[in-house]
Amino acid sequence: MKKTKFNRVHEKLGAKLVDFAGYEMPVVYTSIIAEHKVVRESVGVFDVSHMGEVFVRGEKALDFVQSITVNDASKLFNGRVQYSAMCYPDGGIVDDLLVYKVSDTEFMLVVNASNLEKDFAWMNENNKFGVELVDESDEYSLLAVQGPNSTAVIQKLTETTVEMEYYHFIKANVAGVDMILSRTGYTGEVGYELYFKGNEQDAENVWNAVFEAGKEFDIQPTGLGARDSLRLEMGYCLYGNDIDKTTNPLEAGLGWITKLKQEGDFIAKDVLSKVKEEGVTRKLVAMITDEKRAFPRHGYEITVNGEVVGHITSGTVSPVLDKPVALGYVKKEYANEGGTVNWKIRDKEIPVSIIKLPFVKK
Repeated sequence: MKKTKFNRVHEKLGAKLVDFAGYEMPVVYTSIIAEHKVVRESVGVFDVSHMGEVFVRGEKALDFVQSITVNDASKLFNGRVQYSAMCYPDGGIVDDLLVYKVSDTEFMLVVNASNLEKDFAWMNENNKFGVELVDESDEYSLLAVQGPNSTAVIQKLTETTVEMEYYHFIKANVAGVDMILSRTGYTGEVGYELYFKGNEQDAENVWNAVFEAGKEFDIQPTGLGARDSLRLEMGYCLYGNDIDKTTNPLEAGLGWITKLKQEGDFIAKDVLSKVKEEGVTRKLVAMITDEKRAFPRHGYEITVNGEVVGHITSGTVSPVLDKPVALGYVKKEYANEGGTVNWKIRDKEIPVSIIKLPFVKK
């Protein structure tokens, strides 16, 4: 297993370390519920250095990004970030990703760790524009500082004003290190992601500086378990659960990033346009129940009158709502907000309501 440059820190803190996407990563330090709540109420810090950073460089960098992603990267300006996805020719999702516009001739694509090798191969296979593609994932460390007090924490560490709009980034010196400081995150809270290079000691120095700055806010280290429950409360998709090569962006509720009217083609544009025209056959929906003994898990069947109409893709008991919540695909005729379906758990059918996302309103 690979180890991030914070691995020694995680061991010292007594984190439970697990194999995640080929990395030894902290899933929990104290408890998932406690770590979840500290992010919702104050500020927590995630090591997400396993994420992949691929740089696209060249005169036709924009043309390449436009051709391989479904969102309209021509709308980006320097310092702007965009959520997007890459699709196979049949419309299935290769990966969801962040697109950073560094300059007219340089973009950074941040992809999921579990998909990095596959994604990089896909990018190279579809590089018809002569751009340079460089995987710098092993060079970068990445911390996600998330929560209502995250701005106050980061501001202590830099002379640069860090208040910025969501999905924007700057280059700044933070804790004595030059880095990309991005107003992004996958928790639904105000948050920042810190991309920087350096050795293990450099990484530990940044970690220690962040925690010293956050001491007055009772800043806490947070693991991948809380990251998953936080993103699920907001209804954010997780690759491998809610989206994959068998799902398309339109049925996954990602029509808002799929810009079918933009000029020029991107991979699967014709197929997705046809899906849009004909309508999807299933939809990813948000479900909730007051039945606290129900614990929804990936793969559980969703039924109506005994008929299987879909399956759960992600589920948990929301630490904020203290209710079971889940995402799942159901046939479109049963996907209406306000409708009722059932989760089949141990041969018992649990009635659940379909609601509008997010589960936790911000």
